[in-house]
Amino acid sequence: MRRRRRGIRQITRGLGSLDREVFEAVAESPSPLIDSVMPRLTRAADHSKLWFAIAAGLAAFGSPSLKRGAVRGVATLGVTSLVTNQVAKRLWRRERPSPILVPLTRQIRKLPTSYSLPSGHSASAAAFAVGVGLESPPVGLGLAMLAGLVGMSRVAVGAHYPGDVLAGFGIGAGIAVLGARIVPPVVPTSVPAADPLRFETRARPDGAGVTLVVNPASGSGTGARVIDEVRDALPGTEIVELGPDDDFAEALREAGRRCAVLAVAGGDGTVAAAAKVAISEGVPLAVFPAGTFNHFAKDIGCDTIAKTIAAIREGQASYVDLVCLNEQQMVINTASIGAYPRFVQTREKLEHKIGKPLAGLYAMFHTLRRDESVRISYDNKTLRTSLFFLGNSTYLPSGFAPSRRTRMDDGLIDVRILETGRPLSRLRILAGLALGRLERSPLYHELRVPQFAFRSVDGPTVLALDGEVGTEITEASFTAQYRTLPVFRPLP
Repeated sequence: MRRRRRGIRQITRGLGSLDREVFEAVAESPSPLIDSVMPRLTRAADHSKLWFAIAAGLAAFGSPSLKRGAVRGVATLGVTSLVTNQVAKRLWRRERPSPILVPLTRQIRKLPTSYSLPSGHSASAAAFAVGVGLESPPVGLGLAMLAGLVGMSRVAVGAHYPGDVLAGFGIGAGIAVLGARIVPPVVPTSVPAADPLRFETRARPDGAGVTLVVNPASGSGTGARVIDEVRDALPGTEIVELGPDDDFAEALREAGRRCAVLAVAGGDGTVAAAAKVAISEGVPLAVFPAGTFNHFAKDIGCDTIAKTIAAIREGQASYVDLVCLNEQQMVINTASIGAYPRFVQTREKLEHKIGKPLAGLYAMFHTLRRDESVRISYDNKTLRTSLFFLGNSTYLPSGFAPSRRTRMDDGLIDVRILETGRPLSRLRILAGLALGRLERSPLYHELRVPQFAFRSVDGPTVLALDGEVGTEITEASFTAQYRTLPVFRPLP
């Protein structure tokens, strides 16, 4: 034991000597480039100003993956800064190197008073770069190179030993990887490999042939804004304004019979009704987002009124999937039983205040505590579940927090079930969610299939469709309708 301890001390002293020798070699190296660049780079990274500026640029002008990366990078940076400054530096208490050997042109104006190990600048740089890279690897690679330069600048200006920088890199990268286990990054699906199937239609620069059905009061007044923008941009569009006493379903059917393009403004329930009419009448559908969440509109790329208008003007449309329930009702987004709708509502209400991981954990606890479980039978098995999710096409990410689709034409139904009938199941589910390992739990079931059917063993249960409470059912059969609905949407 003594020999082992002696050996460890000798290795530690050797590494410390090597660390100091490398620091002195860098400090004594004459280089006008280092003298001019490194102090500016290290000042830019003070208080993470460099990373916040990059995150703002990614959020403002980047793709959806870059916007997610910016959020993940900043969140990881914040956690890393807290761990580094409040925990790690107080554990090791290493004194900073002497600035005597560093040329005056390189020295920073005010030396930090905190301990040297680990480098906070390096930890934050690695945390941000890896965080962004988890969502967008190409951009993450470029940021990793920049983070490496920031770490080098801390040695060049005499603020840290090289070992401090390496330790900072390790802490920042480690926290980013741990964060990915708790909140997995969105990985675009590779199914199918085929390009979207385009719907051949002519451009309609003035909206001729389009009939828009809209309730002006929908979406807290968003419907009225849709009418104003469409009248200005597409003057040839026929607009059907509904009053509070009008029959929306009948108005859709009448519009579908006489139009070349059926357009609708509303939420997902409204879009589902319009989709059924569009298919029966053989006309393409245009969706203007005017609801609360507009999941369908967002997933087809029409998250703004302007994008839908541009697709109609340019004649850009392609086919998407639908799911048919019991050969009668169309599902455009999701179906669920048990307490899943309440789980989603609670999570979405809190995620902007406390973050999605904590909001998901609280929503799961709140949902499981109320015990609204249902016993279902499917695929030769029977189980009890409080949380059952079924989606049209593959949702991302994997796990029990599906949030978006990158494709809506894969011919698959996404089914996710949490089993709550086993001993200690609720505790095991919460622990798995907190540790980021829920998808590996035997209580979690995930399927991607073209058809799915289940039976409610103990009698009728309420089925929610596209976020709205539907009717009571005892048996439900879902079938993917592959590329059956043509919709106007931006195309690559």
